[in-house]
Amino acid sequence: MATFSHANPNNKRNSISLPIFFIINIFFLAPLAQAYSKNDAKPSQSHFSKFSASVNPDNNIDQPSISSTCKNIPHKAACKSLLMSLKTTTTLPKNPKELFDLSVQYSFKKVRSALELASTLGLSYQSKEQKTRLASDAMNDCIELLEDSLDQLSNINSNNNNDNNNPIKSHSDIQTWLSAALTNQETCIQSLQETNKKVETGIMVSTARNLSHYISNSLAIFVSNHNTEDFINGRKLLSEDEFPSWVSPSERKLLEASIGEIEAHAVVAKDGSGTHETLAEAIDGVARSLAGNGGGGRNVIYVKAGTYQENINIPTNQKNVMLVGDGKGKTVIVGSRNADNGWSTFQSATVAAMGDGFIAKDITFVNSAGPSKHQAVALRVGSDRSVIFRCSVEGYQDSLYTHSKRQFYRETDIYGTIDFIFGNSAVVFQNCNIFARKASSGSKNYVTAQGRTDPNQNTGISIHNCKIGSTSDASSSQVTYLGRPWQKFSRTVIMQSFLDNSINPSGWSPWSGNFALNTLFYAEYMNSGPGASTSGRVKWAGYRGILTAAAAQAFTVGGFIDGNMWLPSTGVSFDSGLIG
Repeated sequence: MATFSHANPNNKRNSISLPIFFIINIFFLAPLAQAYSKNDAKPSQSHFSKFSASVNPDNNIDQPSISSTCKNIPHKAACKSLLMSLKTTTTLPKNPKELFDLSVQYSFKKVRSALELASTLGLSYQSKEQKTRLASDAMNDCIELLEDSLDQLSNINSNNNNDNNNPIKSHSDIQTWLSAALTNQETCIQSLQETNKKVETGIMVSTARNLSHYISNSLAIFVSNHNTEDFINGRKLLSEDEFPSWVSPSERKLLEASIGEIEAHAVVAKDGSGTHETLAEAIDGVARSLAGNGGGGRNVIYVKAGTYQENINIPTNQKNVMLVGDGKGKTVIVGSRNADNGWSTFQSATVAAMGDGFIAKDITFVNSAGPSKHQAVALRVGSDRSVIFRCSVEGYQDSLYTHSKRQFYRETDIYGTIDFIFGNSAVVFQNCNIFARKASSGSKNYVTAQGRTDPNQNTGISIHNCKIGSTSDASSSQVTYLGRPWQKFSRTVIMQSFLDNSINPSGWSPWSGNFALNTLFYAEYMNSGPGASTSGRVKWAGYRGILTAAAAQAFTVGGFIDGNMWLPSTGVSFDSGLIG
């Protein structure tokens, strides 16, 4: 995390080519300008009271009705832009469900337009020698993230269209998808800002920020109304032990099988005894094979013992990939990309997985860049319903990037120095060892830096029944904090865990001045060890102290990531609730 993404970017007038200017104007600036140009009337008593107001004869929607509809929406200009787009519609949305559906569809169109813009800008930068690789690479980050956002919004649109191939299990699914789509825009902005190329990237930063407003509105409408009759009607909710009807009998058998019973589709071995000698070749080969067979099913890749110098990216469209090694320290994947050498934090990962259903077992992931190279990710996960089991994640600053969606880590070791567990997923760590290691002279260690940017996101870090401490080579004078707020609504909970004497008595550290101290959510529950006393903890408004058992239950596997609904199919052990 090289920048403060909560800070407003510097706006500069940029000289851009006419084709790009027209793309920007058509896709983004014109609709927002239209919304801003209208004078708001005094809002009426309810933001749904005039949903049935008709448009006037020249197809301009009644302005008081728009103001009323957008009254309680967080980003009003984006809301007005949505409603002003309904020029051929005779009525405004009649209820929250209709407004939500329109909002998601509109966000989808905006994401698709943003993807076209990013692709155009990326090609423009590549064709000009004076442009550095940084701007082009950052735009590639945005393209990948926008493609993932389309996938998330498509999940919701498929459900709205009663697509039986994509059933909804709970409201948590929709909240997860919208939270991830919003996180993607923030990550795009971060990558662009890390380049320090404001002239080249400023237009895309503004586009991503505007897009985040549309998605944030969709999320707010859903969270405020998902329990109403309009939202509940027509949605089938599955019981905890029920498989969706679209899962084939063979897939159902695979889901019910334990990990040890699943046969590998590819074997990676450095000595040539497998089907492939590199992991990248195996991933590409499995993807091509499954595409030829119509896709679907779990893609199991067995990586034999050895050290593999590779950088791996499993994209959004490659789902259900499972990497199985021979054990921690035996199967090792090593990379060294880092911020100092020009990589974005997002692209510095040794292994990155965005496709849903990712599982890793018995593997060590390493970024060997060292403490002086700043951001250097060993493992980045943006996969929904992902599992990391009996693995080791080793780096220094930003070792583990829990980027987005729902994740579960069990019996996994995580090593790092600064913000070495960070991101904006909904993640539970259980029975894990979390170790701050020796850092640069004079540096402090921060275990977590959670990146929740919107109060309606269902994201946060839950560390449950783990050990948090320092490695034996860490300086005795080195101070370790449980976390600091990367973003305004940062949320982290430490529960029933052992905290050793390297933990600073204050527990938590500010990020910068008073930023987020009133809006964050940090809490603890029944921790033990010399670092567990809360008597000297920070006095911030956002620090909740020791939770009640009922409040802590919300951050368990069952309460926080809906683990009872999907973890049994992976064969991974887990504790659904609190221990004892």
